[in-house]
This record gives sequence, C-alpha cells and structure tokens, in this order.
Amino acid sequence: MKVLVVGSGAREHALAWKLRGSPLVKELYCAPGNVGLAKLAYRVPIDPSSIVELADFAQTIKVDSPSSDRSCRSPWASWTSSRSAT
Repeated sequence: MKVLVVGSGAREHALAWKLRGSPLVKELYCAPGNVGLAKLAYRVPIDPSSIVELADFAQTIKVDSPSSDRSCRSPWASWTSSRSAT
C-alpha cells in the first residue's frame, strides 16, 4: 500500500511512525514533512494547503490512502475521492 501523510507536526510523525511499522505499507510519503519525518517517509515539497498539487501527486503515484488530521476539516477527502472516480 502507498500512503501519503499530509502535514509536518507531531501527530503526522506519530502516524507515520505507526504506518512505517505495518507490513502492508510499502511506500510512505509525507508532504511537506520535516527532518524527523524524513527518517520514516519520502518527503514531498508540497504545501498542505495546496489541495490540487497534493491530489495531482497522489494520483501520479497512485496513493492508496491519503491521510491527515486536517482531512476531516478540509476538502481534501472529498477532492481526492472525486478525482479517483474519474
């Protein structure tokens, strides 16, 4: 499974750390990430507020699970699900 974690804080680090330990996760990306996250995931220099760029990147790498603590409060979840339907 390919996973994209959006953000660069402690919650994203904890999520990435837990995901990295899963045998199901083959590729882990973080956008934009930080130095600590870089030890766990591939850093992608995309601002978390750049929804279109994030969705384009996720579509390009065929991400299986975009995740962010902000995804519930932003259009990210609906945007990516609407794009994957096309």
